Amino acid sequence: MVADDYGWNDVGFRNPSMITPNIDKLAYEGVILNQSYVQPVCTPSRNAFMTGVYPFKAGLQHIVILPPQATCSPTNRTFLPQYLKKLGYATHMIGKWHLGFCNWNCTPTYRGFDSFYGFYNGQEDYYNRSVVGGLDFRDNKEAVVPDVTKYSTYIYAERANQVISNHDKDKPLFLYLPFQSVHAPIEVPVSYENMYSSIQNEGRRKYCGMVTAMDDLVGNVTAALKENGMYDDTLFVFTADNGGWPTYHGNNYPLRGGKTTVYEGGTRATAFISGAGLEKKGYTYDGMMHAVDWMPTILSVAGGKPDDTDLDGIDQWESLKTGAASKRTEFIYNLDDMNPPICGHAAIRVGDYKLIEGYPGQYSGWYKPETVSDESYDNTEKQHASYGRRQLFNLKDDPNEHKDLSLSHKDIADQLSKRMAEYHAQMIPANYPGITIASNPQNYNGFWSPGWC
Repeated sequence: MVADDYGWNDVGFRNPSMITPNIDKLAYEGVILNQSYVQPVCTPSRNAFMTGVYPFKAGLQHIVILPPQATCSPTNRTFLPQYLKKLGYATHMIGKWHLGFCNWNCTPTYRGFDSFYGFYNGQEDYYNRSVVGGLDFRDNKEAVVPDVTKYSTYIYAERANQVISNHDKDKPLFLYLPFQSVHAPIEVPVSYENMYSSIQNEGRRKYCGMVTAMDDLVGNVTAALKENGMYDDTLFVFTADNGGWPTYHGNNYPLRGGKTTVYEGGTRATAFISGAGLEKKGYTYDGMMHAVDWMPTILSVAGGKPDDTDLDGIDQWESLKTGAASKRTEFIYNLDDMNPPICGHAAIRVGDYKLIEGYPGQYSGWYKPETVSDESYDNTEKQHASYGRRQLFNLKDDPNEHKDLSLSHKDIADQLSKRMAEYHAQMIPANYPGITIASNPQNYNGFWSPGWC
């Protein structure tokens, strides 16, 4: 389960003002991952989940794939569901893709999924399923428009129940649920909004309602698994794809920054693992985990191993299962040489230390969602003034990144910079093309559709 633009402080097990009983129950009964990292935005994280490879090695390090861009996740990489199918798994996907769709070979049912019910792009209306002048929804390859009176969590719950109920119990099941929630636009049925009537800010009130609607979807999925006798054999993996988006009411406080930054608020994910196979449960795990680790880890749970020998991901199943020390000691937050590097130029963590070089992304502050105005988020001028500068933090002593040690600990900063340069040597240029006119939905009966690259 992947929660979209989900804030660090937008979950009940961390913030009691949030109503997330289903997520909380799974998390408390499993293992809360306290240092699980992702990329600053959607597409790079999802590519990491599916391939086990850093985005800067796939050309996906610069922002996200936009609807009219003729690009997708490189097809020379084997996706997680393709590996799982070789192990006999049924593989189904419900929700948001955002890994490119200009060619059919880029789309979910060509990348290992037996079925796909959802949308190709990064966001859309929660009711009419439209984005940027086109409709965007598929039932496998067929362009469809689900009931426009139904909020998206309801239609996804219906499909999840259908997939689970119809599943051949003699085969193992991999169900990938990248939720639309809680990405903009900020839309939710009023019944959910009213659960947060004490919140004065309308946007924040609706956003919180969206969180609870997503939690109900989680509850519907777990209920369907129980009804079909599958719950006790299921391992649940839950992660955000990036931090909350401050402009759209996400709350990462007390972490610094948010979505589109390499600060912790943009990259340290709300995450947990719960259910079958865990030997130690009911605690918070402080070991380091990264988005690229999920592919080899989930494959290991299924009894497999990736054929690719050049993965960045590490099989962490033994550590997660038993509570042993993490096998990961370092990772790259992002490396992006394309100007301007909207989501952060370069950052690395080695042990407890984190180095940021150059522009870190738009949001540099610490944001309480109801105490700042939209103007408070506009740090562009200040941020660009720091472009070229480096920042060093000890995340063990200073997890919220208040004290820059780059001058007092220059030797450590130099060591991390040297290590990051070794990763930089492996980078391929960002594949971020301009707009392709042939993508126009009007060429495809009003739908964003494959067939133009």
